Amino acid sequence: MRQEAWAADNLDMLYLDDETLAWAKKTGDHEQDGTVEFHQDVNNTRLYDGDTVVLIKTLDVKGSTLSAKLGTVVKNIRLVADNVAQIEGKIDGQTIIILTKYLRKG
Repeated sequence: MRQEAWAADNLDMLYLDDETLAWAKKTGDHEQDGTVEFHQDVNNTRLYDGDTVVLIKTLDVKGSTLSAKLGTVVKNIRLVADNVAQIEGKIDGQTIIILTKYLRKG
């Protein structure tokens, strides 16, 4: 049944609230569909809302004097819905966008 694409097709045709849609997508049944992309860290580990990540490089934050240091832990991340290469996280109380290529799941 995992090779069947009907379940993934139904996700596109049905209206589901965000929480239910996220739950449905976590089943993994649609992962065979090449059109679905996921947020992944530098090690290709899948990321989810609420995960904790660690910076693998020191980053200067644009428009700020803040510098996010190598090894900084970012808790309770939010995935950027329209860009699988970005997440939102808070560092020193400031919400910033971080590219997934600069972090690993912690």
